[in-house]
Amino acid sequence: MDHEERDPQAAFRALLHAQRVWDVELPGFDPAGAPGEPLPLFHRWFGEAVAAGQPEPHTMTLATVDAQGRPDARIVMLHDADGHGWHFASHATSAKGRQLAARPEASLVFYWAAQGRQVRVRGRVVPASSEESGADLHARSTGALAAALTGRQSEVLDSVEELARASRDAWERARAEPDAPVPTWTLYVLQPREAEFFQGDEQRRHVRLRYRRADRGEWERELLWP
Repeated sequence: MDHEERDPQAAFRALLHAQRVWDVELPGFDPAGAPGEPLPLFHRWFGEAVAAGQPEPHTMTLATVDAQGRPDARIVMLHDADGHGWHFASHATSAKGRQLAARPEASLVFYWAAQGRQVRVRGRVVPASSEESGADLHARSTGALAAALTGRQSEVLDSVEELARASRDAWERARAEPDAPVPTWTLYVLQPREAEFFQGDEQRRHVRLRYRRADRGEWERELLWP
């Protein structure tokens, strides 16, 4: 038996250090040719991520702050990105919903390993109207509605059997009532104040282009050291 087999921590470190980053051909990125605003570049990079075969490119990390000022983060799904901002949804009664109600600032991070790219967006988060939130939910799948109807997100679960019963009831209602209301379901829009586009480079000469909204509302661009 070697040392790694006797020591799980050593085995983990060996496995960790054996991993490689970006074992693919990375695209170039010339920031001089980037548009004057971040949204068109995000749309372009998203399309290129899809074309490159990036799994689930519409998933992103959402970071918020809790009542004690401690950071919190989770993976959520992008619902839209338009002139209003980056859209996502959750129950207003969930942990992130309560955090956003108390401190309506957040950060989003997209990571598209297939091209060595990430996009970071920071800004104020505002809830959409109940009508917009309902329309967003009911435009999605039956499974999305069933999950929303299950409710009680982030609450303590007593047993997996309780979840199975609630989920079964929710699926039945979602199929029978495709327009069933979910009052706590809320569409949120992150209004960008900053957006950074990171292009990885095999020689570690990463390109980082940051957009920042100036006082008068126009966007300013600047490069960052990697």
